[in-house]
Amino acid sequence: MADAQGREFVFTEEQGQLRAAVRKFCADHIDEDAVRASMVADPPYDAKIWARLGSELGVLGLSVPESAGGVGGTLIDQAVAVEQLGAALACGPLFGTVYLAIPALVAAADPTGLLPDLAEGTRTAAFAVPDDTAAFDPAAVTVDAAGTGEDWTLTGTVERVVDAGAADVLLVAATGPDGPGLYAVEANSLGVQRIPLKTLDLTRPQATVGLFGAPARLIAGPAEAERVINHAFTVGAAMLAVEQVGAAQHLLDLTVDYAKNRLQFGRPIGSFQAVKHRLADDLVALEHARSTAYHAVWALAHLADVPDDPALAASIAQATCSAALVRVATDTIQVHGGIGFTWEHQAHLYYKRAYTDAALLGSAEQHRARVAELVLDVAPEKDAPRVATGMPS
Repeated sequence: MADAQGREFVFTEEQGQLRAAVRKFCADHIDEDAVRASMVADPPYDAKIWARLGSELGVLGLSVPESAGGVGGTLIDQAVAVEQLGAALACGPLFGTVYLAIPALVAAADPTGLLPDLAEGTRTAAFAVPDDTAAFDPAAVTVDAAGTGEDWTLTGTVERVVDAGAADVLLVAATGPDGPGLYAVEANSLGVQRIPLKTLDLTRPQATVGLFGAPARLIAGPAEAERVINHAFTVGAAMLAVEQVGAAQHLLDLTVDYAKNRLQFGRPIGSFQAVKHRLADDLVALEHARSTAYHAVWALAHLADVPDDPALAASIAQATCSAALVRVATDTIQVHGGIGFTWEHQAHLYYKRAYTDAALLGSAEQHRARVAELVLDVAPEKDAPRVATGMPS
């Protein structure tokens, strides 16, 4: 809620300590060398570090109730940790597990008992559900469910599922006899096929999931599935926006430091007006992005107390933060000049993450169009933007 000065919220002392703890953990264990090693590893992350994030720091289940095996914090607490993980370009199934699967299971009251293991970091998940700009589209579901009660089997294919290749559990949307539902599938079960895809960002792998009579457990039936999935997508969009803010802040800090120390014509390049103006514009874009991201998280954390539409706030955040990270990542390479274009420099890792994140859960253009649909009586006609899919045409 707002404080005496009219601010939506101020970070608590505990949240400041959380931020510092996660930042130190990342500096000690998730540096650039660790990221590069994870990019070519199988699985594509350090499972021991992932488990420590869950068990030692508790940052994977910050918004999970204590009764369900989590820390019992808020989504704002979760966002504080995610921002620091985004700044470090942390490898691991954050998108599938923390941004999407855990919120879905919390919303569904977790009938499968998966939450404690996900929060502890001993298991991971992926969210195999098609979205239309971070909203559930039942017509886009490509998996069929057969069965009744606790015995279900799923058949179909879901393309481009982030974190599916190494996930222990897949949360899958499937159409059953009474309509769409959300199901949990053990990824190593018979009838499950995962085909890794060649993608731009090696730190955020994707796979196509094929299901051939795979056994499944029901998480949310037709009466609840749309609510549960839409909640997960809205939380996921807000968390992805916060991650983008963290990455953009890291790049801006890196670039400002470089501009202060890189000499040209006997002067730091940061003293040149063109460089100063570029970095000043990046700072404005970053602060705007941070405000929209945390407003979206705040709206989700105070659903019962505020009139804001969390879906609208999340779309505003995604449109703003995607554009901000792409801009800052591009300017980072430009200001760094020749070294910024090399494989050895970290700039290209963030640049690829920026463009990958900008295509997940809807592009900035799609979210701007969705904002128009939500706030205007008559939204303008639009053509769907073309987005690279990673698949051959």
